[in-house]
Amino acid sequence: MPIRTRKFLGTIFLLLLVVVWSLLGMTIAQTPWLANSGLLQAIFYVVAGLGWVLPAMPIISWMSRPDRPA
Repeated sequence: MPIRTRKFLGTIFLLLLVVVWSLLGMTIAQTPWLANSGLLQAIFYVVAGLGWVLPAMPIISWMSRPDRPA
């Protein structure tokens, strides 16, 4: 697959990841057990804010792989 196609598909995958991740984060943030504790909220927002990076890393490395020589 050419690098242009990988970058296009990777961009779409990353956008989907961010949208789904943020919707899940908003849903979990509204749960009563989390909404009642300031410490749990702080931990949750740090983990949720940085957590999307782990699934994004393989997508980005796949996107940036060079083309195979012909």
